[in-house]
Amino acid sequence: MHHPGRRPAQPPVPADPAILRALLSRHGWRRRGGTPGAYSRWTPPDGGGTSLLLPESRGYPDSADLLAEALTALEHSPAPSARDILFSLRLPGDEIHWLRDVPDQGVPAAAWAAQERLWAGARAMLLAAALAAHERAGYHGARHRRRAETALDRLLVGPAPGGRELTVLFPVGRDTRDHDGRAVTTTLLRALYATRDAADYERATGGPEAFTAAVEAGVCQELTEAIGMLVRGSEGIRVELHWSPAAGPPEGFAAHPEPVEFSPGDLPVLRDAGARYVREEPSVPVQLTGTVVRMRREHPAGPGTIRLRVLDGAGVAQVRVALGAEDYRLAGHAHLLGLPVRVGGRLESRGGFRRLADASGLAPVTVDNAERDRLLKSLQENPDFFEDG
Repeated sequence: MHHPGRRPAQPPVPADPAILRALLSRHGWRRRGGTPGAYSRWTPPDGGGTSLLLPESRGYPDSADLLAEALTALEHSPAPSARDILFSLRLPGDEIHWLRDVPDQGVPAAAWAAQERLWAGARAMLLAAALAAHERAGYHGARHRRRAETALDRLLVGPAPGGRELTVLFPVGRDTRDHDGRAVTTTLLRALYATRDAADYERATGGPEAFTAAVEAGVCQELTEAIGMLVRGSEGIRVELHWSPAAGPPEGFAAHPEPVEFSPGDLPVLRDAGARYVREEPSVPVQLTGTVVRMRREHPAGPGTIRLRVLDGAGVAQVRVALGAEDYRLAGHAHLLGLPVRVGGRLESRGGFRRLADASGLAPVTVDNAERDRLLKSLQENPDFFEDG
């Protein structure tokens, strides 16, 4: 398991043998005797291969040697689950597992495409959960996307051979209240259950109201789109979540959550629900402060459009703003003086909350000298800033 683009490190010896025992049990390994209170013997799910001897606790003599030998045996074990267990030992974390039911990909190019699709869909699902963990909305668009992507920086990703299975680990600590990883996994689990229930309800009754109520559980257009991405071209998908053995289940959640499944029969209601979320998400009245990063107009003395890098007032990185001739002139002067501007309007859901409609009251904002110098330097480094037609 690794951060995308990074080579995975070797797992450390776990501090608690109970963590390794929990992972072995999770992946179907069987306890085959041992000495009560001293050590136990574990064998792979198929009964073959090398068995492992694990101490019951760190207090058992030679426990460190037994744990090291068990890790070495796992590294050389032919059991497919041994790899996943080693992944989960790197850091205490919540484990999310995707199974995508697709035919075996005999052609290397097809297998690579299936792996990319599985990872892209899984990441889109996690991003949707990270967005919902920050704010409930039927459609997030560009809002809070940078924050959500930052929450995914800590995840560890396992290989996806054949594009059928993928495991992601979200590191969490024993005190998980301040960990974005645990917030994402709990939100994802609630949202998947709510999506499953809403899809069943709409397929049975034709009524869309269950999807409307499901927004409070974290369901959104981004999640329905991610599920659809994974289901299309497959016989179905299955998502399982296992809590970190070190941190334990969060309050209010089952110790062993039930897996969630989606099939091609769910695609029409998921597609319709996503379209409704986009259509029904209202525009947001905002008062933005931002720096002008691009200007364009067709005629030298007429109205034009600017692009703002948002500093405050909305959870988006940039917005486009249509301005009348006088406000456009003020925006240009503010930029030349190294000043941000403040402007009010409606952040429109159309286009992903990237456009400010009905802009009014544009005015420069005073900033300190350091920020002004930085903005002037930015102007000097961007000679193509003005784009008069």
